[in-house]
Amino acid sequence: MPFNLVLGGARSGKSAFAQGAAEALAADGRLVMIATAQAFDSEMAERIARHQKDRGPAWTTLEAPLDIAGALATLGADDVVVVDCLTLWLSNLMLGEQDVATAAAGLVEAVGRFEGALWLVSNEVGFGIVPDNALARRFRDEAGRLHQALAQAADAVTLVVAGLTLRLK
Repeated sequence: MPFNLVLGGARSGKSAFAQGAAEALAADGRLVMIATAQAFDSEMAERIARHQKDRGPAWTTLEAPLDIAGALATLGADDVVVVDCLTLWLSNLMLGEQDVATAAAGLVEAVGRFEGALWLVSNEVGFGIVPDNALARRFRDEAGRLHQALAQAADAVTLVVAGLTLRLK
């Protein structure tokens, strides 16, 4: 089954694109959202609730703020999966002082083994200015390395800007 990487800026339409593509393919399979967000405040809790409501009852949601690979390992070939989003996952790893390189390598391996259809959604953060602090620069660099590794492994890579898609691979 296809492995798709979907990149774009905040509110670019990347999640809607991935969810729509998954829904179109999921005639016989189960729709699964692997969510990486954590509700550390009320605004984020409201966002998460709104996203769940917008997806509707057709979707099963698995919460995986730190272990996307583990969540994928519980799913099968008939599952149609969207992971949203990798940059939140990366933030969770960094703030939890996890080994990002090991986690990223594990994710690349896991998506290579996964037999279902898969869309990974992530924010492209490399188009902006060089951040003014070390943590933000490290985040940008880690995201760029992660995206490059996943793009090499992906069957398709799509950039979404203003709701418009550009197939890169």
